[in-house]
Amino acid sequence: MLKSVPRLIFISVRNGLIAGLLGIVFLVALYYIGRHPFLFPIFFDFRLILFVVFMVIGLKELRDDHQQGILSFGEGMISTLIFTIIFASVTALLISFFCWLEPSFVVDYKRLAAEQLAKVSAQVIEQWGKGVQESNLAALSTTTGQQLALDYFMKSFIISFFISIIISVILRRQPKTN
Repeated sequence: MLKSVPRLIFISVRNGLIAGLLGIVFLVALYYIGRHPFLFPIFFDFRLILFVVFMVIGLKELRDDHQQGILSFGEGMISTLIFTIIFASVTALLISFFCWLEPSFVVDYKRLAAEQLAKVSAQVIEQWGKGVQESNLAALSTTTGQQLALDYFMKSFIISFFISIIISVILRRQPKTN
């Protein structure tokens, strides 16, 4: 049955599942070592490395092992989109489950995020406007595990988009015309 699945889809789904499971392991490990994973700036997010590694491995496998060294930009983008959909879905689902299993995950997030917002300098608050900081603090009190999972899901697509373009351009190869 798996032989009938196009390789582009199979490789992307397989790598998305593996990366999604690794992603939740990293999230849980970070949480239990005392570094809440939702409070890292996006440019320090472990998804950057995870996405690069799995996208490069997947596209190289597709190009070199299944397409005789040929990969178009479009195939690269489709493959990385499928990978991202699977990764983000698996991880978001497991984050929701972990939040249900470990309610202190959300409680700690709310507390630590409120502390971070309280430490924001007066100059930044002036740029934002006082109402923005107050509305952010108010929104924190109603944050749920499902909202954290949805936030993680959406940010995965933002991170993936830029990485996908770069990797698809670098790894594309067209057939040689003589």
